[in-house]
Amino acid sequence: MKRLVIASNNEGKLRELSAILSPLGFETVPQAALGVPEADEPHHTFVENALAKARNCARHTGLAALADDSGLCVDALGGAPGVHSAHFAGRHGTRAERDRANNALLVERLAGHTDRAAHYVCVIVLVRHADDPEPVIAEGHWHGEITRAPRGTGGFGYDPYFLLPTFGLTAAELASDEKNRLSHRAIAVALLAARLRGGD
Repeated sequence: MKRLVIASNNEGKLRELSAILSPLGFETVPQAALGVPEADEPHHTFVENALAKARNCARHTGLAALADDSGLCVDALGGAPGVHSAHFAGRHGTRAERDRANNALLVERLAGHTDRAAHYVCVIVLVRHADDPEPVIAEGHWHGEITRAPRGTGGFGYDPYFLLPTFGLTAAELASDEKNRLSHRAIAVALLAARLRGGD
């Protein structure tokens, strides 16, 4: 089994990535278990932030590292909250408190808009070492729309508001194994695994 350090302290992401990567033969270790500090994410794109996080983790551990940078992009808001999804409403409070504040701001910003189309984006970067000149990069998208009221208790972040019209359910109403099969993160990890198997 290949050992990978996951460059995240987000429990929801760690749980999902571990569940998706384990059947593919990867043993995942959260960066906090190895004392890795969080990397700065000053960039304007998902890929740049993911690469910064992966390199930071590999530099501190000497191990291969995988980073995920993801977020929600809403058409009517010009792609916002985008790379700022985790801190859309600010950086204060616990993760659960920030999630509530982010969702409240999202609903407020969409008031009066009839276009509710949105998509989740996930960019995953794997580096074999900190200065890897050929990082493996994969991207996944998950399309839906934003509901006016939250539904479901699963998932995290914007999931209670992210409706999948095909299913008539929000991401928070899906069973965790179903979400891990369909999500932007699952799509990105599957592409990453295919590239690793193909030697790309």
